[in-house]
Amino acid sequence: MHLKISHTTEYHYDGPVSYALQRLRLTPTSQPGQTVLNWRTLVEGAVVEVAYDDHFGNRTHLVSVDADRTSFRMEASGEVDTDDNAGVFGAHQSCVPLWLYLRETPLSKPGKRIRELAKSATGETDLDRMHALMAVIHESVEYRPGETHVETSAEEALERGKGVCQDHTHILISAARTLGLPARYVSGYLMVDDHPEQTASHAWADVHLAGLGWVGFDAANKICPDDRYVRVASGLCYRDAAPVSGLVHGAANETLKVAVTVERQGQTQSQERGHQSQTQSQ
Repeated sequence: MHLKISHTTEYHYDGPVSYALQRLRLTPTSQPGQTVLNWRTLVEGAVVEVAYDDHFGNRTHLVSVDADRTSFRMEASGEVDTDDNAGVFGAHQSCVPLWLYLRETPLSKPGKRIRELAKSATGETDLDRMHALMAVIHESVEYRPGETHVETSAEEALERGKGVCQDHTHILISAARTLGLPARYVSGYLMVDDHPEQTASHAWADVHLAGLGWVGFDAANKICPDDRYVRVASGLCYRDAAPVSGLVHGAANETLKVAVTVERQGQTQSQERGHQSQTQSQ
């Protein structure tokens, strides 16, 4: 599938800020299941200080904001060809050891409810158990924006029974690790039929299974990722894969606006167009 994506993030303040530093994970790369045809990130009101691949392999940009700014804007956009691999990403290929994905984080630390949830996932194989786990999380946690925030833990979200894709993902990776399976948080984009305009990017989980490697599970939608999905970043939890994160010095109140558009563009384009990636400052 040929997807066209635009992701705009705007920060506005009711007074000037003395300094801001933002970490951007907004650049997808060509990897199993997707080929990036072109991509660029525009930054207005800020300066790109450095670009690098972090220890999880996420393409990252650090941007700084000069003093006395009251707003700045970031726009990432491009086109990606995707394949439907039934959720199978494949073998683990990274400088990060596989065992690291068994580590707990504050957002994914299991409590009593998650341990009980993990035990309830039945099946003859780990793959069967992960499909069962995805289904029970989907039924147990209603998708409802505004009920949780970026610092809500997996255990808290499960207790509330409400949340968003970030919460579904944290619960699944927490439960999978409880069962001894390496799991990671994935952020990216999802093309939703009849809803090209969205208010946020998407998130799902990868679980490493013997004989298959990494396999994706989207508990928010109860489906393994297909060609409607584009991967951007991954890590142990949301904090490692957040599209935008950072710090701001100043006492001004902040207003955040996010707009995401994911659209299908006709037939899949030839990979001969190559991979173009550009980051600019304005």
